[in-house]
Amino acid sequence: MARFFKLHHITAGFSAVIVGYSSAVVLIIDLAKQAGATPDMVTSWLFALGLGMGLTGIFYSWLTKMPVVTAWSTPGAAFLLGSVSEYSLSECIGAFVLCALLSLVTAQSKHLLDLVKKIPTSLSSALLAGILLPICFNIFTHVGTDPELVTLFLAVYFIGKRFFQQYVMLVLLLLAIGVSVLLTNANMPTLAFPTPILVLPEFSLSAFIGLAIPLYLITTLSQNLPGIAIHHAHGYYPNHKSILSGVALIQAVLSPLGGFTFNLAAITAALCMGDEADKEKSERYKAAIAAGLGYLLLGLLASSVVVLFVNMPQEVIHLMAGLALLPTLENALTKSFDVESLRTPALATILCCASGFTLFTLTSPVWGLMLGVVLLAIQRKAKKEDADYANDAASRKA
Repeated sequence: MARFFKLHHITAGFSAVIVGYSSAVVLIIDLAKQAGATPDMVTSWLFALGLGMGLTGIFYSWLTKMPVVTAWSTPGAAFLLGSVSEYSLSECIGAFVLCALLSLVTAQSKHLLDLVKKIPTSLSSALLAGILLPICFNIFTHVGTDPELVTLFLAVYFIGKRFFQQYVMLVLLLLAIGVSVLLTNANMPTLAFPTPILVLPEFSLSAFIGLAIPLYLITTLSQNLPGIAIHHAHGYYPNHKSILSGVALIQAVLSPLGGFTFNLAAITAALCMGDEADKEKSERYKAAIAAGLGYLLLGLLASSVVVLFVNMPQEVIHLMAGLALLPTLENALTKSFDVESLRTPALATILCCASGFTLFTLTSPVWGLMLGVVLLAIQRKAKKEDADYANDAASRKA
């Protein structure tokens, strides 16, 4: 093992794990609780996620000899956080399974993947921005009741972004743990291995439309497609059909244990693809294998992780989740308004998604995306009619 790994492989791989885990673990725990999971079930969720990310990353990196890093969908978790309370836990699990099947079908069909790609980036980014806005607003929710705590976290975040950007979320994570221990007088966790808890899925049309389809679209557009682009940008061209199919199957199997989604990583994957991972491009897959081992380790330590976070004060959870998603929100808002002609449909999508209403059992992100698509179609039809009228006028003059 020592001959296989070099220090820079382990450093790059574990850095990817720390960045990915510390930026969203609070979000995942809060999501599981909102879905109706008990503390033991929350542990099962983190175990299933660590197991899925670890096994897929290790297997496909070894098989392809290219760095393949998988992750949970943080944007998907952000969407679910505002939607799962409308459904039973069994319905949520059923939606996760159906999302996996949608991803599997898409991976098999180039036509379907191309169809998904046709959704303009402005609209998919607006969908994501609308989902993230309420969570990021929560950063300032407790200013009136606990201004010192909010100021502390904001100061650490913005100073960290300036001086130690790569590790800012890790520092905030450690700060959150310390503050929570002080505020709740909680004891530090002891080592205990998790017990997987199976929740049988229940399939309903409302959960399919309200949870599975949006989760599938968000995961595909904001995670898998950028993940493919990251591979290509670094000169790696693995068989993504095979990888995405395998990842979807793992999700279908682990969903009843809490593995709500798995996808190609993008930002964390890049940490295993640069010169820091290895000067030799052909050796960088070992950093991805190290990342997979890191995820497996954290999955086995899920019980300790939950003890640290499950009793975390709501103020701290709001701050951590909002600050972790700020860069994603900034990027989504920028892309939403990048194309001038699409700004009106994008704005409508953002406002509708962020409103948080539910109508006919469908949540606001579903309505927001549909509204954006309808406005886009109307806008394009109007432009076509204007162009046709202009052409007719020019023909008559000629």
